[in-house]
Amino acid sequence: MTIVRRPSPFGEMMTLRQAMDRLFEDDFRPSRFFSGGFDGPALPLDVTTDADSLTIEAALPGVKPADVDITVENGTVTITGKTAEERKAEEGSYLLQEIRRGQFSRSVTLPTGLEPDKAEATFENGVLRLRIPKAEQVKPRQIKISPVTEGNGQHASDRPAELKG
Repeated sequence: MTIVRRPSPFGEMMTLRQAMDRLFEDDFRPSRFFSGGFDGPALPLDVTTDADSLTIEAALPGVKPADVDITVENGTVTITGKTAEERKAEEGSYLLQEIRRGQFSRSVTLPTGLEPDKAEATFENGVLRLRIPKAEQVKPRQIKISPVTEGNGQHASDRPAELKG
């Protein structure tokens, strides 16, 4: 008797699932397909947190601080701005064009427990650094353990031997 193995229908579903995962993992931006734009986020960010604050760093090479606006509204920080206007090739045409020009915007939803009214922004060497402090009530605190006292304020181990239980 010959055993015939048939392909599992679940095997086909897994490859379809993998294809769908790959599609959604890619950075899908319609403007990339219509304008031949740059692959990647419009404004690269690093967001870090520590015990005292949340820090957002944005890479903005070639952008002047006066051309950048930062707003915080309804728990979302938005960084918008503009770069130099698009250049035209005087002679010939571009062989490669990857420098982004024009308007940009990026929004990040903030966690609760921050004080955006006390935020500080600095701009140095093309890097915008926005520091938003955490509220005092959400900062980690150390709680000291005090000894247990019984009745007259003495700890149980401090009592004379005849009084111990």
